[in-house]
Order: sequence, then C-alpha cells, then structure tokens
Amino acid sequence: MQCSMALDRMEDLSLKQTMVPFESCEVEGIPLTKQMHSIWDRVWKFKARPDDLLIATYAKAGTTWTQEIVDMIQQDGDIEKCRRATTYRRHPFIEWIIEEPPKTNSHLIMKHPTGLELAEAMPSPRTIKTHLPVQLVPPSFWEQNCKVIYVARNAKDNLVSYYHFHRMNKGLPNPGTLEEFIEKFMAGKVLWGSWYDHVKGWWKAKDKHRILYLFYEDMKENPMREIQKIMKFLDKDMNQELLNKIIYNTSFEIMKENPMANYTKDFRGIMDHSVSPFMRKGIVGDWKNYFTVAKNEKFDEDYRKKMADTSLVFRTEF
Repeated sequence: MQCSMALDRMEDLSLKQTMVPFESCEVEGIPLTKQMHSIWDRVWKFKARPDDLLIATYAKAGTTWTQEIVDMIQQDGDIEKCRRATTYRRHPFIEWIIEEPPKTNSHLIMKHPTGLELAEAMPSPRTIKTHLPVQLVPPSFWEQNCKVIYVARNAKDNLVSYYHFHRMNKGLPNPGTLEEFIEKFMAGKVLWGSWYDHVKGWWKAKDKHRILYLFYEDMKENPMREIQKIMKFLDKDMNQELLNKIIYNTSFEIMKENPMANYTKDFRGIMDHSVSPFMRKGIVGDWKNYFTVAKNEKFDEDYRKKMADTSLVFRTEF
C-alpha cells in the first residue's frame, strides 16, 4: 500500500478557496483517497449478509440513477418512502469516508457517518453501493452469494462526467485541464483505478456470481425494458401502472429536482453545484462536445488496445 501527496484544492463550507494537500493511496495498485485507505482493513473485513444487494459501478456511470430505480422497486413505487432519506443514507457507500474542511475562522470539522457505519447500523435487507473494482470487493459478498447489479457506461461519456465531477467535488483530486484528465483516465491514474480494468473485471465476474450486468446506454434507450430486468433480478413483479410511475420518477428531469437524490443536502461543503451540478446532463454522446478529432483518434487507438481481450461492446452514441 502506497500513499502520495499532491497539492490540490479543497474548499471550506462557504466554498471560499483555500489550498491543502490532497493525498491519494493505493490498495493493490488501485488509487483511493488517504481517508479510504485509512479504513481499508475494516472495509475488506466487512460482513455482508445473504440478503444484501450490492450496486456496483465505476464512478459517474449511472450509480445514483440505478439506486433510485432499485429503491422505487423495493418500496413498491411509494414516493414518500423513497424520500425518507438522502441516497447516501439509504444506500451506504461502503468504502467512502470524508471530513468536510472547517468553516472560515473555525477549527471544527464536519464529520459525515462513513459508509461502513451506516451499513453496519442498517437493518436487513440492505442495499449497498460501491465503486470498487471486482477484486477489491469484500470477500463476504461472494461468500454470502449476494446479488449484485453492475452498471457500465461507455468510456468517453464516463470520462467527461467524471471530469466535471472532479471539478465540483472538493473531496477529489483537482482534475487539471480536460487534456490532462484524459491522459490520467487512459492511464488508470484516477480514483478507483482503470475504467478498462473495472468494466472488464466485472464482466468476467458475472459468469461466476449473481451479477446483473447493465449498460447505461441501454437504460437511456429503453428504461422500461431495463427496469423490468432489474425487477426480475430482484424477484419483484409490478403492474404497468407502477412501472410507469417508476420510469417517470427516476427520469433525469425529476431526479435532478429531487433533493433526496441530487446531493444538494449532503456534503454541502464538499460539492459545489455552482461549478457543475451533481446531476449534469445524463445523456449519451456528450463526449462529442469535449473531444477534438485528434483527442478522439488517440483515445480510440488506445481503447482498441486495452479492450482487445474482451467481448464487451459499448455504444458511444445512438
């Protein structure tokens, strides 16, 4: 396990800029924050229960959307129950830990409950979130034969969304310019590691474990079909009226205005929605607004090499 320090931006609760060092650490070659690294032993030894559901994704691949769909299915379409708490508190983020920087002229640090604390205190059945690559998932999830829903998003759109997330989330490293971030992304030198290894690792794992592997692009194209896949996987049956209700209430437009899902209530001193909203566009093909022809050609060449050993196929546009 290694840690490295880089000078990076963090902002206080008033979002007034200060400069503090950002430290990243590696667990088996996968970059994590220093804070995540500090609790890694506890994460690895986490005790899953047989009826736990794990939602796994690479960061910014449709995680919150999937969480909201799953919760709506589990709560039989009851909107009030789905708004009982924020996404972070409904579905613990197993490896996440962060402390908000102190307010100006204050030494008090705002602490959020860690994902571990929330999960351990939660009654069954639990739905838990992770961005971990498959090899770092706590072994108890496999020992207990837990169900997992994995969502993969095409690399280019995932990259652009992740870049903007870094811009607005002061708990993450400064992404630098888009050009710099593209290089880091291609090299796997971003938090949670290589996108390529992530999607391929989970793709292989689905043949050995109870994993429903979904694609963001399919969900955008035909949400009814993909939600029905999730319902079947969760052994739930709903009539068309309830299904339509779920489709509507988990649409991007509705979720963007839902304070229980859009992260405007949690991490106020960490996420600056004025820089870029947490729920930004939610579309397929936004990468075209950011990739030049030269960047795209270079990315495609590298992509072909890294994805040559898999049957995985992604769509980057409709």
